[in-house]
Parts: sequence; C-alpha cells; structure tokens
Amino acid sequence: MTFLIILFAIALQVFLTVKKLSPFLSLLIVAIICGLLLGMQPAAVLASVEKGVGSTLGGLALIICLGSILGKILEVSGAAEKISSTLINSFGEKNIQWAVLLTGFLIGIPLYYNAGFVILVPLVFSIAKRTGLPLLYIAVPMAAALSTTHCFLPPHPGPVVLVNAFHADMGKTLMYGIIIAIPTVIIAGPFLGRILKRIQVNNFDLFGDSKTEQIKLPSAAASFGIALLPVLLISASVVTNLLIVEKANIFRQVVSFIGDSTIALLTAVLAAIYFFGLKMGKAMPEIMKWLNDAISGIAMILLIITAGGVFKQVLIDSGTGSYISSFSETLQMPPLIFAWMITALLRVTLGSATVAGLTAAGIVSPLVATGAISPELMVLAVGAGSVFGSHINDSGFWMYKEFFKLTLKQTFLSWTVMETLISLLGLAGVLILHLFIK
Repeated sequence: MTFLIILFAIALQVFLTVKKLSPFLSLLIVAIICGLLLGMQPAAVLASVEKGVGSTLGGLALIICLGSILGKILEVSGAAEKISSTLINSFGEKNIQWAVLLTGFLIGIPLYYNAGFVILVPLVFSIAKRTGLPLLYIAVPMAAALSTTHCFLPPHPGPVVLVNAFHADMGKTLMYGIIIAIPTVIIAGPFLGRILKRIQVNNFDLFGDSKTEQIKLPSAAASFGIALLPVLLISASVVTNLLIVEKANIFRQVVSFIGDSTIALLTAVLAAIYFFGLKMGKAMPEIMKWLNDAISGIAMILLIITAGGVFKQVLIDSGTGSYISSFSETLQMPPLIFAWMITALLRVTLGSATVAGLTAAGIVSPLVATGAISPELMVLAVGAGSVFGSHINDSGFWMYKEFFKLTLKQTFLSWTVMETLISLLGLAGVLILHLFIK
C-alpha cells in the first residue's frame, strides 16, 4: 500500500506539472496529501512541513543566494565575457571546440545554467559565422559543459540541495563531481559535436550581426581568479583535511573555515564587489542593485527547493524509510542504480531536473541512512539521473531549440542525445568510483 501511495504522489505531481501549476505549489500539495494518505495525523503533517522548511533552507539558502550574486556580478561586469574571449583567443580556430568546452565549464561552475547559456549563445553564433564551422559542432560542447556542471557540481541548486538532503560533504562531492564531469563532458561535448556536425543549421541572424554595448572588461587574471575562487578554496579545504589528520591543528581549522562553502562563496562575492564593482568605478547603489536582481532571479528556485524538502521530510517522518530500503533489496538492485533509475523516470515524466532530483531525494534518502552507501556518490547518482532523456516537457529543451532555430527532430538528435549521454556516463562514473569509495 505504501508503494501505491508513493506512486500516486508521483503521478499527482506529474499531473499538476502538466496543468502548468507552479512546482512550488504542486510539491507542497503533493507532500501534504501524501503524508495524510500514509497515515500521518494532520498535526504531524504540519510539523513535518515546518521541519522540512527549516532543515532545507538552513543548509543551502545562503549558498544558493551567494552563488547567484557571484554569477550576476560576473555577468554584468563583463568578467564572463573576458573569460570566454581569453580562452577562444588562446586556443585558436583549430581547437575551437576545446576552447568553447573549457569556457562553458569555467563559466558553468559559478553561473546557473540559464544565465551561462544566454551569455555563451552569442559567442557560439559569432564563432560559427566567423569560421564557417557547423553550428552544432560548436554549440554542443558549450551546452554539454553547462549541463554537466549543473547536475554534478556545487554550488548549483540541484547538487547543493542533494548534499543537504543526504548529509554529504560538500567538498568531497565537488571533488568526486569534477572527476566524473571531466571525461563525461569531453565525450558528450567535442566527440558528440563532431558526430552531430552533419546536422546543417544555417541561421546565424539571431546574434551574428548584433551590436552590443562596449564596456571596459576586467583583467583576465581577476576574471579567472574570482570565478574559480570558491572551487579553489573548497578544494584546498578537502586536500588539507586529507593531509592533516589532527583536527586540532590550527592551520587545518583555518583552511577548513575558509573552505566552507558559505565562507568561500562570501569571500568570492566580496572580492567580486571590489574588483568588478568599486575598482571599476561603479557606485555602491548600482552594485547593490546587481545583488537585488540576483536574489529576485532565484527566489522561485528557493521556494521550489523548499517545497521539495517538505516532501522529503514527510516521507521520512511517515516511516517509509524502512519500506524503501526493503523495496531496493527486494528488487536486488544496487542502491546507486536504484536512485539513478528513480530520478531518471521522474526526469522523463516531470521535465524539471531540479524537481526530479528533489522528489527522488525524498524517496531514496533512507538508503543513505543505512550507512552502506557514500552520500557523496548518492548525490552524483541522483544528479546523473536528473538529466536523463530531456524532451518536450523540459524548458531547457525549448531554450536550446529556439535559440539555435532547430527542428524538433534536430533537437532530439542533438540535445536529447547529449543529455542522455551525460546521464549514462555520469552513472558509469559513479559506479566506477564506488569500487574505490565506500
């Protein structure tokens, strides 16, 4: 009966999504109905709602907000453009795919997918028109890099909320995610792009001749340094903790503090405000407007994530944990594969990678609680499943299709294939790491 109720909850979420109800409201409604059907008293459901909101926001609100602010400053100051142009000029036309790939990867770490995509699309059109190379030959590596960082690497909302849900270590998740992301993005980017270059797209009018406002760009050193500062600080903390076992060591404590996700992002934001704002002659009110715009842009994302946390908490408090664990054992399916499969099914039916990951987190989190599986690998398994089989119910599908003026068939053959390949390669990477990490 418990399994049927969970299936009903998922089906209801799909139905409400099809009816275009906001994921924030639909997840909240589904969580409450699911709790009542699972036998919880109304007062207990309300308590779970409050607990879910607190536990979810407490672990990620600052990280998501600071990440959004950093991305916004990089965008409006021209730092993201400087990173792009520097890499393109350094690699040259012969290695243009690798330049676009690395650009997308570096910009994708601090920026959210939509922001990174909009920034890089004009660059893709400009390169294609200037070099005469097929559009998808250049576009696929860019899209693959952004998508891979989006599903595997903190501080993106999906990985961050999963780290919080599974009580994983943010630094280890980032390190493992990079290990998986690099080969994945190479195969799903340049290699796939070479296969897809036969798809002819001749529309370069959208951005090819557009005139953009000329602004003084920041230096390459500052642009690269500040964009990658959070990753460097978090990585330094992980390495230091591995090398210095003694927790009372002062150096380890200082590096661990600075390498905390929130502190690392706050440090990068303050550096960006100074170097890309004040030092470039911007007034503080203008810089604070960037901050306000960044926060308003991710307000709905925060609400959706919060509602997903409520759903997770209801499933935990209703006592479904032992049932989910036994269900995985009954199927004799390894927990990481089970988590990937559940998330992939949700992704195909719901469309949203974030909502699919949030819903799956509530279903599979009991498997992590047993202690048999690395929580960091579970984060990456769910992240891999969350990009599987993107199609017409995914906003990213339509963004890619409309910007590049593709037919539905061309979009399926390029975007959907790319997303599915990233998902399968990500799962393979997780399973390989599982051989060495317990």
